Amino acid sequence: MSGAGTTGVQRGSPFSRWAVLGMVVIGFIAFIAMLYFLSVGDTGDDSNNGGGHAGANGLNGYSALTKLVEAEGYTVIRSREESGLDTPGLLVVTPPAMFDADDLDQLLRRRAYTGPTMVIVPKWFTYGFGPGTPADIRAKVKDGWVQLGGASTPDWLEELGAPYTIEAETVPDGDSPLEAIEAAIEEADGGDEAAAVPPPIVMADPEPLEPGTWAGFQSTGTLPTGRVSGAKAEDWQKVLVVDGDTRALALQMQLGEEYDPEPVTFVIEPDLMNNYGLSDGDRAALALKLIEDAGYGREDSVTFDLTLNGLGGTVNLLTLAFRPPFLAATLCLILALLIVGWRAFKRFGPPVASGPAIAFGKSRLVTNGAALILRARRLGLLADPYADLSARRLADALGLAKPDPEAIDAALRIRLPQEEPYTRRAQRLRAANTPSDILRAAQALKELEGKLSK
Repeated sequence: MSGAGTTGVQRGSPFSRWAVLGMVVIGFIAFIAMLYFLSVGDTGDDSNNGGGHAGANGLNGYSALTKLVEAEGYTVIRSREESGLDTPGLLVVTPPAMFDADDLDQLLRRRAYTGPTMVIVPKWFTYGFGPGTPADIRAKVKDGWVQLGGASTPDWLEELGAPYTIEAETVPDGDSPLEAIEAAIEEADGGDEAAAVPPPIVMADPEPLEPGTWAGFQSTGTLPTGRVSGAKAEDWQKVLVVDGDTRALALQMQLGEEYDPEPVTFVIEPDLMNNYGLSDGDRAALALKLIEDAGYGREDSVTFDLTLNGLGGTVNLLTLAFRPPFLAATLCLILALLIVGWRAFKRFGPPVASGPAIAFGKSRLVTNGAALILRARRLGLLADPYADLSARRLADALGLAKPDPEAIDAALRIRLPQEEPYTRRAQRLRAANTPSDILRAAQALKELEGKLSK
């Protein structure tokens, strides 16, 4: 018996080659997409949360400013990592009202010789749309929209270390738009508290009540509300924009040190640059001029920081894998995976069935046994058995009844008088120690058998 009969048999595959190729390609693309989105931190957008930062679409947010600056030709970066705070280009930070003054002070001093910085000071207190919001209004509300409440300047503005300290205030001239709308609804509904929920200001641009005015960069305009945040400028502060009372709405620090530091611009009135303020074309033009002036007019990138607003991302191993110097190793690994996948695809299919590792039959058994002895290097164990086997063959060839060595020598002297006796050759085989000596002695016995068969 032999296993050769099963060699070459193929079994049918449940999948075609193209089906397997499709599964491999789709799986590979999904895997690469997962690695990419995890590496850039794009696992879901949670920035539109009603805060006063570059990712928010509410009245107090600055998403419109980022789009405006981007449309002007600047490279806009919405940074979620602390490394973005060290950009050499213009950095725009929007710290919340409850921020630590020491942290901001350290950041400004760190950037004094890194790049220009713009700080937009918050003003509005906001809240969302609760269950008491009228149904017609709630149906129009989009994600991230907020209602404006009170207004004031944050405490950290006066707690910054010199020369960044600014004494600012919010003028409570007249009613805020929110208070005016609340009063109008309350009066119309007879004081019903459930109905006294103001409609969102974002729905329309309401008529401002005694709006403030601004002047700067050889332009003038009005602010959206009468609640205006301004400050009294000091000698080392360059005023960029003022209001009707000549208070500074935006100013730049003139530090006057030996080595000229990068400029630091404070926008004390956020309605000049937030989504609420950019509803007016004049204020939008002013916002672009403030950006250009803060960055010294350089055609550089503008980084809007999100980390100070609690939207920072964490650096993981996947992020590092797609950044220098690890990017080269990652690309090599991806290339190697592609090569391995292609090779696997080219050989895909049922393999040819092979026979058993050890074939059946006496000859195969002998061959395998001999191979085992050769691998174990135990040729010395074959000397005595081979000499006895040779004696039996010679006795059969000489017509002897028994394989007696003396009888074999006597018969050989008659048949082959010139040949060396069997006993001497067998003794040489049994005395051999090295594989080469064993083979030579065994060959001598084999030659004697061949001469008798002629």
